[in-house]
Amino acid sequence: MATHPPKLQVVMTSNERLQNLKKTFQKMYGEPPQFYACAPGRVNLIGEHIDYCGYAVLPMAIEQNILAAVSVNDSQTIQLANANPKYKDFTVSSKDIRIDQDNPQWHYYFLCGVKGVQDYLGLSPLAGMRCVVDGIVPPSSGLSSSSALVCCAGLLTMEANHESLSKVALAEICAKCEGYIGTEGGGMDQSISFLAEGGTAKFIEFHPLRATDVRLPEGAVFVISNSCVEMNKAATSHFNIRVVECRIATKILAKARGLEGNNLLKLAEVQTQLDASLEEMLGLVEEVLHPEPYSREEICKALGITSEQLCVDLLSANTQHVTHFKLFQRARHVYGEAARVLQFKSVCDSAPAGAIQLLGDLMKQSHASCRDLYECSCSELDQLVDICLNSGAVGSRLTGAGWGGCAVSMVPSEKVESFLQKVREQYYMPDSRRGALEKQSLFVSKPGGGAAIFLEE
Repeated sequence: MATHPPKLQVVMTSNERLQNLKKTFQKMYGEPPQFYACAPGRVNLIGEHIDYCGYAVLPMAIEQNILAAVSVNDSQTIQLANANPKYKDFTVSSKDIRIDQDNPQWHYYFLCGVKGVQDYLGLSPLAGMRCVVDGIVPPSSGLSSSSALVCCAGLLTMEANHESLSKVALAEICAKCEGYIGTEGGGMDQSISFLAEGGTAKFIEFHPLRATDVRLPEGAVFVISNSCVEMNKAATSHFNIRVVECRIATKILAKARGLEGNNLLKLAEVQTQLDASLEEMLGLVEEVLHPEPYSREEICKALGITSEQLCVDLLSANTQHVTHFKLFQRARHVYGEAARVLQFKSVCDSAPAGAIQLLGDLMKQSHASCRDLYECSCSELDQLVDICLNSGAVGSRLTGAGWGGCAVSMVPSEKVESFLQKVREQYYMPDSRRGALEKQSLFVSKPGGGAAIFLEE
């Protein structure tokens, strides 16, 4: 795998989307773009809500991506437009980039990527840029449209300022800089966006970040279906509440085993310190944590901290209002899901008889855990997953943050057409709004390539 994002020469006449983006850019700014940057969305096959706990995940990039046309100037301003007219134009001084966490508009995600690379490289002054963005990742669908936009912006900022960063460095920068908008994610989305390669899923590990090819079994394909329920994780506290619950569970489990002197914040770190198996960690959860929600007072007493310390050290800005925390359920999901990821990779690597059914069973277990223990599903997603299973999928589960967005299903190749038809008839057609969105909401996905720069031949 090349260590840096590729720069690819493209023939414009062979790419209608690039041609249209170039025309839009020229019409808007009166000049042609100098280069294009692209970053893909992703579908997570298994390993939900565990990257920010320190555990490996197993996503693949999808063909849907964020594409941007760019020209560079010395104006010290960033002019930003979107090919979709529903997203408003935005202009900001490159000397004063500010991101409003209380107003997660599309351009702030873009500015996260710009500011992340600017801060990492100490770029001053930052090159002025004109950009037009064209995104075909369905927004708020669990396919990482926002992170793809952050990654695209980070990549084009690097290129516009004549800098060179590795894929790993860019992934780590973009993972951290999404925190500018208030999301405490774990780095999966940004990592697969940069490290993906066509034809293979990736087993992504963290600390240090590394990606290993995972060859998916022949005889089955992955189908993505959008529930058409949108969820912007930066606009709600659902996502960060789960991050906080896992952080508090980490502290209590660590203290129960005499590790409180260590600055542990992730559930994986407790396992590492104890040199325990995931099965042993599940036993520890059963032993130490209780299924009833924990109050603030109980947490403070268990950890020997004040209410002020809880608010400052463990809660995030948008979780200060939370009064009760489900620590047992969240920790059980994380350790169980981490084990399922390893089992999924093992099945793919060894390709035993019945591999497709084994992988499907792991996906079904994953969805049940997301639904019942992590409580990040919703009624529409549960309905969609059930329809997918009843339509011929061997496995189906929510993918992405949840609370809406997409399901990913593993379907035997010979059943794909009948599967698509049944899901279309049972989920999309009975609802006029879903029916209108069906063409961009139900599709077969193959592992795509990672972020790249395009130069016109």
